[in-house]
Amino acid sequence: MVPLLLLPLLWGGSLQEYPGYQLQLPESVTVQEGLCVLVLCSFSYPWDRRNPPGELYIYWFRDGGYQRYPMPVATNNPEQQVDTETQSRFRLLGDPRTNNCSLSIRDARRSDTGIYFFRVERGHYVNYSYRDKKLHLLVTDLTQKPDIHLLEPLESGRPTKLTCSLPGSCEGGRPLMFSWEGTALHSLDPKTLRSSVLTFTPRLQDRGTNFTCWVKHQGAQAAMERTIQLNISYAPQNLTISIFSRNVTALKTLKNGASLPVLEGQSLRLVCVADSNPPATMSWSREGKALSPSQPSAPGVLELPQVGAGDGGEFTCRAQNPLGSQHVSFSLSVQRSPSSCSCVTEEQQGSWPLVLTLIRGALMGAGFLLTYGLTWIYYTRCGGPQGAGLKA
Repeated sequence: MVPLLLLPLLWGGSLQEYPGYQLQLPESVTVQEGLCVLVLCSFSYPWDRRNPPGELYIYWFRDGGYQRYPMPVATNNPEQQVDTETQSRFRLLGDPRTNNCSLSIRDARRSDTGIYFFRVERGHYVNYSYRDKKLHLLVTDLTQKPDIHLLEPLESGRPTKLTCSLPGSCEGGRPLMFSWEGTALHSLDPKTLRSSVLTFTPRLQDRGTNFTCWVKHQGAQAAMERTIQLNISYAPQNLTISIFSRNVTALKTLKNGASLPVLEGQSLRLVCVADSNPPATMSWSREGKALSPSQPSAPGVLELPQVGAGDGGEFTCRAQNPLGSQHVSFSLSVQRSPSSCSCVTEEQQGSWPLVLTLIRGALMGAGFLLTYGLTWIYYTRCGGPQGAGLKA
């Protein structure tokens, strides 16, 4: 039996006085009220196998300062009573025989704030309190926001699951109360809105709307919340092709199967856009053959600087993402410009002398007829030179 005079020294011993007693643990731990924390701890002590065997007991005590033998907050000794304030909330984890003295604290309370020390006992030869290295526990107000996890990407029209959790909470603590809010949930059963796991089917009109999960401990007044914005994936839709002239004026917007007549020599800029998430890959083709984009950074833009007679045909713009694709096709017909009539061929140039001869003959014939007519009028009405002489 250990002499009574030695008990105070053993109870308040130090590593310097008793080598071989070592303790590894964080000296300061902070946890929010209602949450859980694990204090990792390992210890060692001198033991001689020649000593009579004894059961190994470990204890965690709250340091009361004036109280020499306080009631433990956790122990593996079944004969030892535990403080009712910490019973079932402070638990030893691991096997003490492997020198594990880790302490689990569940449902932390503000009243748990304080200083704690560790003690080991084995038979009559090992009775030691590690008072030189203590645990300082601080319990603060609950400010932790819940997390919302998407078990799979949100796709329009496809049922999905969302999970709401409170980091730092653990099993065995006070139950958590959940509630969900959001315009996308208006048609769900209210009972399903009080579960930590929510199943719903996102709609296209729900994109960009807010989604909120509220969490609080049972019996608590304050609740923590997390709000996210729904990012819903969907296949390309509302694909349109706009026609621009000289990059200034939008001439028209083409629909699928439309016909676009243009004048030869005209410049066009075709802009194809689609609504999708994730953004769609845009591509152009003519008569089924792929066309290189005018701007690699903007594959939806196709420029035709000067439309020629051979540029006509069916043009197609396609938008595609992992969820689907959409395309719009139109027919481009090239018409000759009126100004092209001023251009003549060599055969036409060779006929010009004949044309000029005909025009000249016509003019000469008209002059002859005019001279003949005037002469006839003069001789019939005035009698010619003879009549003029008589009159004189």
